[in-house]
Amino acid sequence: MLADIPPDNRPAIAPAEVEMNTLVAHPAPAAPLTEKGTAQFRRTNWALFAGGFATFALLYCVQPMLPVFSTAFALSAAQSSLALSISTMTLAVGLLLTGPLSDALGRKPVMVAALCAAALCTLLTPLMPSWHALLLMRALIGLALSGLVAVAMSYLSEEVDPRHLGLAMGLYISGNSLGGMGGRLISGVLVDFVSWQAAVAVLGGLALLAALVFWRLLPDSRHFRPTPLSLANLAGGLRLHLSDRGLPWLFLEAFLVMGSFVALFNYIGYRLLEPPYDLSMSLVGTLSVVYLSGTYSSTQAGALADRLGRHRVFWPAILLMLAGLLLTLFSALGLILAGMLLFAFGFFAAHSLASSWVGRRALQARGQASSLYLFSYYVGSSVAGTAGGFFWQHGGWNGVGLFIAALLALALGVALHLSRLPPKQPAA
Repeated sequence: MLADIPPDNRPAIAPAEVEMNTLVAHPAPAAPLTEKGTAQFRRTNWALFAGGFATFALLYCVQPMLPVFSTAFALSAAQSSLALSISTMTLAVGLLLTGPLSDALGRKPVMVAALCAAALCTLLTPLMPSWHALLLMRALIGLALSGLVAVAMSYLSEEVDPRHLGLAMGLYISGNSLGGMGGRLISGVLVDFVSWQAAVAVLGGLALLAALVFWRLLPDSRHFRPTPLSLANLAGGLRLHLSDRGLPWLFLEAFLVMGSFVALFNYIGYRLLEPPYDLSMSLVGTLSVVYLSGTYSSTQAGALADRLGRHRVFWPAILLMLAGLLLTLFSALGLILAGMLLFAFGFFAAHSLASSWVGRRALQARGQASSLYLFSYYVGSSVAGTAGGFFWQHGGWNGVGLFIAALLALALGVALHLSRLPPKQPAA
């Protein structure tokens, strides 16, 4: 990856904005940045942990249900995967809007509204009368969730001292991983013993509770500088980010790494439900506990990167994903589970590192930079998540493994290339 700016004690650079056709840096804010060990730091982390948990529980709760949808609606694996892919695609499109919207309206109001809207749409989903109606509701959920996903990274980058940003971002990503695990676990168990409708309704209620916690705990922004919405601002920010020597490569990494992750977990359930394993749906859902490894790796990788630099820590995380994938190609169930564990460990470390890296490099129009990164991330989820179904249909698990290996090989090559680039020097 890119050589990172060495962690030192220099003062933080205040975010700048794109104003009309010129880039103008605002003076540093008077309020202190949030530091580790303060009440402000704890409230920020708990709030974003709750928000991240709810977001990814709602987004990924349908993943263990894909085989159920295949049976209930007479769908192929690729068609069933649309229950997840359509959400991640509308989320990706929404990121292009909600990031700039938060640049104009503020971070916290956009995130609170997003969580509430997504929870309400989830509560309505079990009432949908057909597959196409269900897909429409899932599309709306993805669009709503973009309001938190796009803005959380920008909020942290603006409010947290750069010396502690890696840790804060890692804690947020750990909430994401626990949310993804919790959503899959709850839905996997309830769909086995009750119904998929009951599972979705329970998760919608939990998300409303998380939205309340988020609203009460998250401190108001102290370093936010509004940027009026305009095409000139958006075009200027786009040119700024795409001309950076590192950000476009980070956007590509997001596509490749997330695409690999979703492809693996979309179709591993189909494999384990079939002979010779014949696992129950609730047991397959329980296997999402492998996400706990990501909760640990995201925080530890962020703290390690704060000391050593992201360019030294990122590419080994991708190697861990490749090693985990290799283990899933064996037929022994123990090796498959170990591979899933290692794959999740590497993925959440890589995502934590890349997302905080974007926040540190994008000193201007941060909301838009976060949106571009996450747009690539969720387009990768949608494209690779559905494409993996065709590899499963025609090549079984070995076909899916070959597809994922190709994505990760490219991701590793890009990471090694970026690690040799010189660090970006902040403007004087």
